[in-house]
Amino acid sequence: MLLPQSWPGRPFPLGATWDGEGVNFALFTTTASSVAVALFDDDGIETLVPLIETTYQIFHGYLPGVGPGQRYGFRVDGRSAPREGIVHDPTKLLVDPYARAIEGEFEDDPAVYLNSGEDSAPYVPRSVVAHDSFPWGNDQRPHVPWDDTVIYEMHVKGFTKLHPDIPPALRGTYAGLAHPAAIDHLTSLGITAVELLPVHQSVSEPHLQARGVTNYWGYNTLGYFAPHAGYAASSARGDQVREFKAMVRALHAAGIEVILDVVYNHTAEGPPDGPVLSLRGIDNQTYYRLRPDDRSKYLDYTGCGNTIDARHHSVLQMIMDSLRYWVTEMHVDGFRFDLASALARSLYDVDKLSAFFDTIHQDPIISQVKLIAEPWDVGAGGYQVGEFPPLWTEWNGKYRDTLRSFWAHGGDGVRDLAYRLTGSSDLYADDGRLPYASINFITAHDGFTMRDLASYARKHNEANGEDNRDGTDDNRSNNFGVEGPTDDADVQLMRLRQVRSMLTSLLLSTGAPMITAGDERWRTQQGNNNAYMQDNAISWLDWTETQQTADIQSLTRRLIALRKASPVFRQRAFFAGRAVPGGDGCKDLAWFHPSGRELADPDWFDGSLCTIGMYLDGRGLRSRGSRGQLVIDHSYLAILHSGDEPIPFALPAAPWAATYSAVIDTSQPGGEPTPGSASALGGSVRTIPARTCLILRVER
Repeated sequence: MLLPQSWPGRPFPLGATWDGEGVNFALFTTTASSVAVALFDDDGIETLVPLIETTYQIFHGYLPGVGPGQRYGFRVDGRSAPREGIVHDPTKLLVDPYARAIEGEFEDDPAVYLNSGEDSAPYVPRSVVAHDSFPWGNDQRPHVPWDDTVIYEMHVKGFTKLHPDIPPALRGTYAGLAHPAAIDHLTSLGITAVELLPVHQSVSEPHLQARGVTNYWGYNTLGYFAPHAGYAASSARGDQVREFKAMVRALHAAGIEVILDVVYNHTAEGPPDGPVLSLRGIDNQTYYRLRPDDRSKYLDYTGCGNTIDARHHSVLQMIMDSLRYWVTEMHVDGFRFDLASALARSLYDVDKLSAFFDTIHQDPIISQVKLIAEPWDVGAGGYQVGEFPPLWTEWNGKYRDTLRSFWAHGGDGVRDLAYRLTGSSDLYADDGRLPYASINFITAHDGFTMRDLASYARKHNEANGEDNRDGTDDNRSNNFGVEGPTDDADVQLMRLRQVRSMLTSLLLSTGAPMITAGDERWRTQQGNNNAYMQDNAISWLDWTETQQTADIQSLTRRLIALRKASPVFRQRAFFAGRAVPGGDGCKDLAWFHPSGRELADPDWFDGSLCTIGMYLDGRGLRSRGSRGQLVIDHSYLAILHSGDEPIPFALPAAPWAATYSAVIDTSQPGGEPTPGSASALGGSVRTIPARTCLILRVER
């Protein structure tokens, strides 16, 4: 059904905007000859309304009487010249790139592809007109300083899906994450920020649909402004927007920041022969990076079939509008940019002076929130750890690799380990960045869990149905002779000890630590290190209480509390190795050999050395106590031993310390030192068990 033409309306803002009496629609396209809004009633009957006004290559029109909850899409017509990168087909219903809410699923069908001649409307989602009014009340951003930040990477659904204290109807949803039982777990650990796996509206790829599975992680975005409807407990149209805001408000009330993992580098439309769902049918040559030698194909720096072209001003505007929307309207506190190097490419090389970086830095809103880069993509020269400009923090892939390698076997020596434990000055000090530019992590959603690092020598992705070819065999950890579940008490003990040691080194390293959800609860994925399609118990957190769960969870709480109480573990400046005033020759940072002497130059190149003592002097450092008073910090000696056998370690004597008190001992359950071994004299010899991290406080 075709309605009379719309009123002229306005070219801005883009998308669908309700003003209380009607809706203004606006869509940018440089190649279309006509655009119509398709309105759908409750029975699915479609009504077409042409947008006949164009301004600055924006088709726009105003429809009085249309309001929130209205389902719609765009039909875009024009010349189709695939070899020029231009594809238009009015039989394809297209999702509004600026839609604030999206309803329905994408069903793979021949109708959604170019040149099928069939109407795709029955098989694609609908955009929904949404109104952003929400009772935020006295919501306040926590504004946690970077040096105080402890990040918890989690999946909205997987975190609460099996939680016994959350009502069944709320499990796996935004409302479930806002439930007191979920928030209590985070606050009891001491978490300051949750980093949510993608919550932008996403769909599952055709090849997954053909196998009857879904893209659980959500790195296949369809709408950059719409919270994923599948995570809403309410089934009311567009209510996912309200529910997401309520979740943010609840987390903020608990002092927890919300960081979104965002995927602006590619979209769900995949390669050129993929489905036509939105941007491809609107303006293919503008939104995507095309190959200069064959514009019917894409440059693919993401491994997902296409790459968004952030060089174009309108595409960059869409990304910035999306970021600002999530900050200003949804109140989020920061972003982690998936495959960020792909966004920074100006021509072929990653360019630190690209328009993307310049625009972010100059934006008065986005420049003030937390910005985290995944500093790599799959293209040539895409590995850019340490190369992002000031204002950015980075997932430190070198930290992950070094800590995994050290606790696996210690066969690479300790030279690189020393850099990673103290903020990676080799990566971040030369361009004015501070230690917290390093987001320290050992595990993430993509890879083994911490328990599985200690339990499997290779990946076990058989459940993915790809003959175990997917994922990366990146596990160099020792499985202690037994893979997977075992009743062998000695093997279980060593696995627990290794995980305790990894957690301890992670949470007490200089930089901003990130924990993967469930690592604090001894979570396993049964050796699966690529569980992107496992929307089941393999990926969901198991809330069953066990002795091992209590052990690791107790240690995590103690470590975060120690980190918060001791600014020497969360330095705002890099260590200099300089003498401490009044320290009688002590340095702010010193490294010790098991013999008790400071490391000499040859030691740093000894690949067999698997034990090191790290002395951190806290004199002169101050932190704010619970009542605002200044508290002088303690000094600590951290001993890390990754060898398979116990080793004697001579504790540094005066002037370093007269007496030490053990505060963390990863050879013991929960890291709790045994009463008889809690104190030791400087100069005495302490036996360090295999795979153990011992944290000693200097008593003066």
